[in-house]
Parts: sequence; structure tokens; C-alpha cells
Amino acid sequence: MTQTSDRLVARPPGRPRSERAAKAIIDATLALLAEEGGVASVSIEAVAARAGVGKTTIYRRWPNKEALIIDALAALKEPFPPPRGESARDDLVAIARAFMTDKTDKKRLDCYWSILSGAERYPELMSRFTREIIEPRREIMREVLRCGIASGELRPDLDVELTLWLIMGAVAHRARAPGAGPIPEDFAERAVDALLTGISPR
Repeated sequence: MTQTSDRLVARPPGRPRSERAAKAIIDATLALLAEEGGVASVSIEAVAARAGVGKTTIYRRWPNKEALIIDALAALKEPFPPPRGESARDDLVAIARAFMTDKTDKKRLDCYWSILSGAERYPELMSRFTREIIEPRREIMREVLRCGIASGELRPDLDVELTLWLIMGAVAHRARAPGAGPIPEDFAERAVDALLTGISPR
């Protein structure tokens, strides 16, 4: 058998996936999510029309619109940097910066709010969004805090969950606060340092 024949035999069944089509599908899904109708605006038919592809092209990759939405939101998320493990403070600042990027991008916010506002109507979608996209990011922060406790950089009785929410809440609220103006470039550092220092007088 020739080398060419070997390659043909080894090729997996089905057509090669088109990265260009996949990107068009993801972009179309996000555009529909960001519109006024939110999740209700997203259907396989609407995505196919906006992306300029056939419905079978979408179904070849995603079994339903919920799976498509989850992948689209995952592509939109700013990845958290891998913790370096040298300093809990530095790792928390890097994570806060990435989280701040998420919260200051209007397109991302519009897409996230479409999911959050539809939580009651689409509980399974919200559950998957939390489980597959949000919770892994929270776990990275928890691991940084646990490592800080183990190394002695953070106090042993630290409430990990409360600290996680304090950092995320500070960034998220500041990003959405009306009339507050642009977020200062050093906001992530200041928020983490204020938390680590505490508000009691030394």
C-alpha cells in the first residue's frame, strides 16, 4: 500500500472541520446573545442564517443550541493565568486583572447578562454555564488562596469562599458602577492589597 493510501485509510470518517465556519458560528451566536432578545434570540436556524452556513454544519459540531451557547461563552471568557505559586498576592492580582477584562468589555457583559437574566427560564443552561465555565475559574482562585494559607502568606483561619467573593465582587461592581468613570489601571492591585491588608488600624 502506498503512503498516500495509508493516509487515506488513517483519515477519520467525516469531512474535515472548517475553522472559518466554526468561528462564524461562534461569532453569530454571541451576536444574537448580545441582542435584546438574549437567549430567546438564539436558535440553530438564526445562527445558521447569520453565520452563512447550513444547519447541518452546526449540528455536525453541536447537538443543540445550549451546547453551542456554552462553547460560545467559553470562547468569550478571558482565561485566568495559571498560578505561578510564588506569591498568592501576585497570583490574585493577575486573576483580578483577567476578571476585570471580562467585566469591562461591553460585548461580554451583554452576553453574560443575557444568560443571567434568563436563569429562571433556562435553568439547565444556567447550571451548565456555572458548572462548566464559572466554577473552574473560581476553583483557580480557591487554589491560590489555599496555597497562600499553606505557605503562611495568608492566615490559617482565612475564609476562602468569602475572600473569593470579596475579590470578584469588588471588580465586578466597579466595572458596572454607573458614573464611576474608567477603571484605574492599578485597580486590581489596589483591591487585592486592600483586602490582604485589612481595614483595621495596624
